[in-house]
Amino acid sequence: MKKNKVVKKQKALKHSKNSKISIVILAILVLLISIAIFAVIKFIQNPTDTFSVEQGKIYQEERGVGYIIREETVVKGSNYKNGMEKSKAEGERVAKGDTILRYYSNGEESLVKKIAELDKKIEEAMANEQQAPSSDISSLEKQITDQIESLYKVNEMQTIVKVKKEIANNITKKAKIAGEYSPAGSYLKKLIDERKNYENQLNSGSENLTAPISGMVSYKIDGYEETLSPNDFSKLSSNFLDGLNINVGQVIAESTEAAKIINNFQCYIACTLKSEQAKNAKVGDKVLLRLPDDAEVSSEISYISEEENEVLLVFRVDTEVQNLTNYRKISFDIIWWSYSGKKVPNEAIAYEQKGNNQVAYIVRLRVGYENKILVKVLRQNDKYSIIENYTDTELEELGYTTDEISGRGKLSLYDEIYKEAPQEYTK
Repeated sequence: MKKNKVVKKQKALKHSKNSKISIVILAILVLLISIAIFAVIKFIQNPTDTFSVEQGKIYQEERGVGYIIREETVVKGSNYKNGMEKSKAEGERVAKGDTILRYYSNGEESLVKKIAELDKKIEEAMANEQQAPSSDISSLEKQITDQIESLYKVNEMQTIVKVKKEIANNITKKAKIAGEYSPAGSYLKKLIDERKNYENQLNSGSENLTAPISGMVSYKIDGYEETLSPNDFSKLSSNFLDGLNINVGQVIAESTEAAKIINNFQCYIACTLKSEQAKNAKVGDKVLLRLPDDAEVSSEISYISEEENEVLLVFRVDTEVQNLTNYRKISFDIIWWSYSGKKVPNEAIAYEQKGNNQVAYIVRLRVGYENKILVKVLRQNDKYSIIENYTDTELEELGYTTDEISGRGKLSLYDEIYKEAPQEYTK
């Protein structure tokens, strides 16, 4: 009986001990889960309190609206109401004297139709005509075949029109050669003479226009070619530009009456700005511009006019000129400067007083240890800074002792630093 009581007591003690262990384990699990939940919530609110130092670039830039100014010479003839045929593709380089367009003659549609009908009759007559062998005819037939095959390989309208003209000319040449072997007064000769008569009427009534200067041909005419000319920037002002009522990004429509020759080596962009950088700018300054297609191009300030609370600037651009011919007014970025190096958030930088100097520092975390690293701020914009380590000599000049310098760490790429450096950090 006594033995049973002892066994029961031992069992009770063991059960009590196990219960206490379970409670402790449960408490630890609850604590770990609470810590994990807190960490997750903290991470969601602030994904990380650290920042990895990497090689980067920062900019000092601002958005502007610019008007495109070009050297443009409009070419327009007297028969423009008859409609026109392009002789060159949009954006093609031309030399002075090159034909760039042809105005149709009066009644051209009817004449073209009659010539086409005669071409069919000439081909039929040639097929029935007994002809002496001719190497010239064989050569022309081969050219015609090759030209017809080439039409299946091109999709540019100017090229198709050009090849079709060449085919028609070769057919006519073939017919003329065949006519020479025909008896005088034959039906074929009569058709050829009739076609030549219509062709003369067509050519005599049309008007060909040539390039007055060399440059790039364009058929996009908006009427501002003389208004926005680089000949005189002094007439430009914010009121003058606003009064043009041009929409940003509006594509210039193609003209059906005229063409123009553009200086494709350079153009200008005029805009008004209010920033301190713009107000401190000087003629001749080099500035980087970011265009609507994200291309970054070098430019030089060619003209400055100060106005009330703002300044009008004219930038000269020597690249990407052809890509701007579609527009007269664009949104673009003026990049006043850019700088590369170790890039960190501005909040990661704090300052300590050393004599008469304020010295920047960041707090680095490496293998669980924190270190204050003194750094030079080379460049800074609204969000980020480019920083670098001080040399020992520079720190001596700032008033640090040899002992203070020898204990200082150096910042390296990919180091982890606090996003927000603690103020008055003493470690």
